[in-house]
Formats: sequence, structure tokens, C-alpha cells
Amino acid sequence: MMSVRADLSLQNGRTLRIGEVAAQTGLTPRTIRYYEQIGLLSAATESAKGKHRHYDMDDLEQLELIAGLRDLLGLSLEDISELVAGGGTWFAPSRPWETSASMLERSGMIDEALAQVDLQLVRVRARAADLEALEQRLQARRQAIESKRLT
Repeated sequence: MMSVRADLSLQNGRTLRIGEVAAQTGLTPRTIRYYEQIGLLSAATESAKGKHRHYDMDDLEQLELIAGLRDLLGLSLEDISELVAGGGTWFAPSRPWETSASMLERSGMIDEALAQVDLQLVRVRARAADLEALEQRLQARRQAIESKRLT
């Protein structure tokens, strides 16, 4: 899986074109466009000159999260779409909070985002426990096979 934290230029406000995002994320441009089309990723901003899509740090973080939810937790794109539905504040946290009109509204968004992150943490921990149990079974099987050398 990708790691978007390595690109410090993005943290300084630079944007990337879709090919650069694809290279960093390991996703194809087609997949990135599809995620935009089905609403998993906010539509990228287009520059007036060449009408190229431009992506920022939030976009890369969203793609990293989508890939993790899909590949590591085994969630379908439909499941991920449901998580993003209703604003998905937890999905791209810096955007809605920067434009929030009131402290009450911001507090509500924070509560909703924390609840969603906690739900995903439960899923991650359950998957980690399942993987640990599988690892133990495989280690036991390996030891049993290895013991055949001694007999």
C-alpha cells in the first residue's frame, strides 16, 4: 500500500496531476477517475489552461484510506460508499472543518468523524486478531511438518 506522507511538497500546498497521483498510489488513472465518478473521491479541481485534474494531500489520504479499507479490511466499494455517504467528514477531515460556520456545527462533525474512525478501528482490530490466529495455526502446522524430519 502507498504512503502519501513522503511527499512533503503536497503538504506545502502543491497539487499533483492524475499521473503523478497514480504513480504515488499504485492506482491507475482509470481507477482514480472511477472513484471520482462513484463519489468515493471528491472531484479533482481542473486547471483552466489544460483542464488537467489536480489533487491535494486530502485526495491522496482519501485514496490511501480507500485502498486500506478495500484491500486490508476487504470492504467492497459499495461498503466504502456507504461510509462516505452523508458527507464523510471523517474521510477528508481538513476540508469541512476549515469552512465550518459555527462551533456547534464543527463539534457535531467532530463527533461524527470520531464515531466513524472508531468503527473502522474495531474492524482493523478484528482483522488483526483474525490474522494473528491464522499466523498461529500456520506456525503450528509448520512445526508439525518440521517435526517429521526428526522421525
